[in-house]
Amino acid sequence: MNIIWGILTIIIGLFMLISSIMKSEFIIYKLLVARAKILWGKNTHNFLMISGILIIIVGILMVIGIIG
Repeated sequence: MNIIWGILTIIIGLFMLISSIMKSEFIIYKLLVARAKILWGKNTHNFLMISGILIIIVGILMVIGIIG
């Protein structure tokens, strides 16, 4: 079961990473940006890019079986 959750986590991280690089106008990403902009201001997309990378790493660790 951890493999399924790990893959899902990787997909979510990839979504955040790709959307932040492209500065997407997709509604879910716009909601994330609106919430993060309160704290991060101009650096919102950079914050979401780093967060996406960290989520991908956690997903990989879940698939491998180190965590989860």
